[in-house]
Amino acid sequence: MSRRGEFEIIARYFAPLAKSPGAFGLTDDAAVIAPPRGHELVVTTDALVAGVHFLPDDPPDTVGRKALRVNLSDLAAKGAVPMGYLLALSLPRNVRDGWLKAFARGLGRDQKTFGVSLLGGDTTATPGPLTIAITAIGSAPKGSLIRRRGARPGDLVFVSGTIGDAGIGLAMAMRKRTAPRTLIARYRLPRPRLALGLALRGIATSALDVSDGLVADLGHIADVSRVRIAIDAARIPTAHEPVFAATAGDDYEIAFTARDRDAVHRAARGARTRVTEIGRVARGDGVALLDTAGRPIRLGRKGYTHF
Repeated sequence: MSRRGEFEIIARYFAPLAKSPGAFGLTDDAAVIAPPRGHELVVTTDALVAGVHFLPDDPPDTVGRKALRVNLSDLAAKGAVPMGYLLALSLPRNVRDGWLKAFARGLGRDQKTFGVSLLGGDTTATPGPLTIAITAIGSAPKGSLIRRRGARPGDLVFVSGTIGDAGIGLAMAMRKRTAPRTLIARYRLPRPRLALGLALRGIATSALDVSDGLVADLGHIADVSRVRIAIDAARIPTAHEPVFAATAGDDYEIAFTARDRDAVHRAARGARTRVTEIGRVARGDGVALLDTAGRPIRLGRKGYTHF
């Protein structure tokens, strides 16, 4: 990177993204936001590290868009409406102006798509890998937040979209193998299911987005809800081997539980989002992936783990 100062980088690439009046054009130390009357703020954060969450040679515009989208996916699973986001960048010395320009262009494109604006953040140098941390802020009517805790025995288990495409896309990209463009796109550009999240308010008893793997993430719902979740492997919406699909991660679909099957399908139609029933909640603990005979499938791993 050429020896630009921190404030020159902010002024050139990121101040144009700060459209909200409360961001003050990124000229102050903080931003001001207020949720609509009768709503509360919903806050989430995710960090993306080069070589861990994206490949060093991924196009910079898609890196920026993915960093924003994975945070919006968390808001979607909560049934929240995005309002804005904070961005913290730790940049190695070898990052060039062209990379920053494309990165900011990608963010600007998705700001228009999802109706959000940059509110502030921080920019630092690092001797380590490129790191992007985004904190997304949304709002939801008081008491409407869809939490992980809330699944009950007798609930049905659903997931949006398809599972496993991003995992296949990433595996092929890491091996430098030619892959269908749609699979690479699923890895680089997840689809935050914001419309579905809103439609599931008052219907879903628990929800989260699938980032580390379907089995692993449903395990979080099972743990905090103190229930057992059984998934029928054959019902997972995937074009790939079900065990791989259920443990690969990077899907950023919404997995959720609900009582009323008809209400779920009405919500899915209204949101124009595919939803598939894949299992059931019962008494007990943990998550089981079942074969066609109803027997638990032994898993080498349940999903991605950092540690």
